Amino acid sequence: MGSLSFTNEGKVREENISFGDGPVTKTCNKNGQLLTSPNSKDCLIKKGTGGWKYTSILLANQGLATLAFFGVGVNLVLFLTRVLDQENAIAANNVSKWTGTVYLFSLVGAFLSDSYWGRFLTCAVFQIIFVVGLGLLSLTSWLFLIKPTGCGDGEMACMPTSSVGVAIFYLSIYLVAFGYGGHQPTLATFGADQFDAANPKEKESKVAFFAYFYFALNVGSLFSNTVLVYYEDTGRWTLGFLASFGSAIIALLSFLIGTPGYRYVKPCGNPLPRVAQVFVATAKKWHVAPAHPEDLYEVEGLESAIKGSRKILHSSEFEFLDKAATITSSDLYGPKHPWKLCTVTQVEEAKCVLKMLPIWVCTIIYSVIFTQMASLFVEQGDVMNTKIGNFHLPAASMSAFDICSVLICTGIYRQILVPLAGKLSGNPKGLTELQRMGIGLIIGMLAMLAAGATEIARLKHVMPGQKSSSLSISWQIPQYVLVGASEVFMYIGQLEFFNGQAPDGIKSFGSSLCMASISLGNYVSSLLVNMIMGITARGNNPGWIPDNLNAGHIDRFFFLIAVLTAFDFVIYLFCANWYKGINHDDSEKESSTDQKQGQEGFVSRV
Repeated sequence: MGSLSFTNEGKVREENISFGDGPVTKTCNKNGQLLTSPNSKDCLIKKGTGGWKYTSILLANQGLATLAFFGVGVNLVLFLTRVLDQENAIAANNVSKWTGTVYLFSLVGAFLSDSYWGRFLTCAVFQIIFVVGLGLLSLTSWLFLIKPTGCGDGEMACMPTSSVGVAIFYLSIYLVAFGYGGHQPTLATFGADQFDAANPKEKESKVAFFAYFYFALNVGSLFSNTVLVYYEDTGRWTLGFLASFGSAIIALLSFLIGTPGYRYVKPCGNPLPRVAQVFVATAKKWHVAPAHPEDLYEVEGLESAIKGSRKILHSSEFEFLDKAATITSSDLYGPKHPWKLCTVTQVEEAKCVLKMLPIWVCTIIYSVIFTQMASLFVEQGDVMNTKIGNFHLPAASMSAFDICSVLICTGIYRQILVPLAGKLSGNPKGLTELQRMGIGLIIGMLAMLAAGATEIARLKHVMPGQKSSSLSISWQIPQYVLVGASEVFMYIGQLEFFNGQAPDGIKSFGSSLCMASISLGNYVSSLLVNMIMGITARGNNPGWIPDNLNAGHIDRFFFLIAVLTAFDFVIYLFCANWYKGINHDDSEKESSTDQKQGQEGFVSRV
């Protein structure tokens, strides 16, 4: 384990000591590509690797993979109701659970990426699983489910499905969930790795990358939400699934093509023991007063004791955790062990996780809003007048307005709002990540109000004995556009915030928090539906979300979500003003300080 020596001032000097993950090493391969910290100044990155050239490959991969995923997900609720003959509330819940599982698997991918496999291998493995799932889904729909051919178009009923066919179907879509979910946050972090934060120009590109990443996601889903949705809605489900399968194969091949030119970051080891060590050491020293920040234990040198991770300066939040880095007589003269004494950086890593959690929790309600597009928005549109002239517009294709809104608002934000807000606030980023997320909550709340208003109007145009309302489906456009605008502020802000504020050793975990909030949002949505139906569907009352929406009141459900979002926004304001950003002990210190200053006074500027 090494030895500890102390100066007269009581500070700790490091001599060949290993805490948690072993001795710190910096490694480059024969091409000069960095294999440990992307910010190490001791390892030059060879020109021609990384940068926009290879990031463009990753953006194309993101677009193709998203096209494949939404080719399944965007119309899944109608597949369940038309092909598997499920009721509306049950189908909406199943879609919410499935979508929630997709993003929950992002935590698995992030853990393997940060701890053992690294970003590249994690992306490759999960994309292979994704391809296998889509292939199995295409085969299952053709052999077992779509009988007779062309059924599931809303007019021709499908034959009852066998238990074997249904079981294989669920296996295939959950393989799709596992593959896509594990791949997404790791790809975002891997793309950010292609830029060196120590280089001012590349640092700006790194910030812009997350906007382009979300832009690519929406470009890919645009094709799914228009062309593929049309074919699936007319009963050609297998053709749509095969198109998704082909897109996923091309995405995987494109990703592998860039292998020689990517920049690689070596995994930093399992973060769970490191975080656990902080809490265990704190518990063991519960009756010990925390030492002065300057007297807390830290290894000497530029690198921390966590391999591949920069040092993090001491922060004043959660000061009780400083006990873990406080030197006692037993640390000085007795056995030295990481479960008894932790470095300041290790303690700050645990603090960073705790500080990000309140912000993350506040984003879950927004994800409840987001998940309505794949469930209740589609079911609402399916019982409206979907005729535009002689053309039948599939209800699920209305999400194309959400995508177009994202694409347009991303351009407006990057080209107009950022320069304007930068001049007014003095912050070159324009609005801080926390401010953008707050604005996203407000716009999302307006989207729910618009959806509720649309449903009220739809119910007024219901003809007796008719399933559909005579109200045009175009009335749904405002709610989709508002959700799209809110995504630009919320999800791009989340990607930048959680990736930027996560310590080096858990970068993929930071990116996965964005997807994990979507996951829990889907589960919360499912829970709300069950609660509402349990309360409102009593006796002869059909409830708010019955199988026949004309007898229900999903407008009240939308308004309920709007009220919950307003309450959540108030809590978010307190959390955003309390938050203080991470402060690395390197060249990025200045940028982190600027971020903290930009985050202060959030209420007064939003």
